Amino acid sequence: MMPNQKPLEYVAPKVAAEIEAWLHYLGAERRMSPKTLEAYRRDVLQFLGFLAGHLGGAPSLKELAALTPADVRAFLAARRADAIGSRSLMRSLAGLRAFARFLEKNGKGKIGALAAVRTPKIGKTLPRPLAADAAKGMADPDSAAGDGREPWIHARDAAVLGLLYGCGLRISEALGLKRADFGARDVLTVIGKGRKQRMVPLLPQVQKLMADYIALCPFDLPEAGPLFVGAKGRPLSPRLIQLAMARLRGALGLPETATPHALRHSFATHLLARGGDLRSIQELLGHASLSTTQIYTAVDAERLIQAYRAAHPRA
Repeated sequence: MMPNQKPLEYVAPKVAAEIEAWLHYLGAERRMSPKTLEAYRRDVLQFLGFLAGHLGGAPSLKELAALTPADVRAFLAARRADAIGSRSLMRSLAGLRAFARFLEKNGKGKIGALAAVRTPKIGKTLPRPLAADAAKGMADPDSAAGDGREPWIHARDAAVLGLLYGCGLRISEALGLKRADFGARDVLTVIGKGRKQRMVPLLPQVQKLMADYIALCPFDLPEAGPLFVGAKGRPLSPRLIQLAMARLRGALGLPETATPHALRHSFATHLLARGGDLRSIQELLGHASLSTTQIYTAVDAERLIQAYRAAHPRA
């Protein structure tokens, strides 16, 4: 359990203690984010809550080890009945399996039923990048002019969106930057998933956006403090960037798929279309596996097919 939370009636005390130890391990040793830990906790508690009703009481460690594949499939079926999609079920099952591995590693029993159940299939969906002009427009402070907000806020949003498209950052990576991370150098050191560091080039256009924001920002930005702040000088919330993107969608006439993460997709797709190699794009994006980056080859192929159909006289 997380600190300051009351025990739940469908969690046996020894199981609750193992959950707490597991989450502490993931946070301290694996350096997982608080959001990831909370998602894992939620997945395990949903499973235990189902089992309490399914088995007639809070399951013990011994009863967890005695689960059958049919018990796990019943849980997945119950989640599907609540309109939970395959992607969420896959993530939930991955979290449960991680907890099971922790128990087995620490000699607390093996929940073999979780490994015996097939992972739900997920239909492949391709990222939806923006056109180059639209992506550039998102990082233009003048695109949002006239909405009543202060110029420094326009400059801030443009700098963040410029980092997403110009450097391929995740929104969490951009908002995690410290003031000391931006200086005279033309590279940024970014902390990505799993606290892994990577270096990304900082384009002159993005450097200017960031410098303009810093010059206009009315708050003191200490070297060790966050680079991007909100209207009260506190760390900037991702939600505010999402809202800024929604305003820009309306101003530029873009679809709902034009999200902050779509700018990262656009970065990768446009690089590939201009001859960038997959290995370099993988490093720039901070992907652990090349297979994750390879999806952009399908995006580029689809773009070429659409262009052919639109332009070729016999298409």
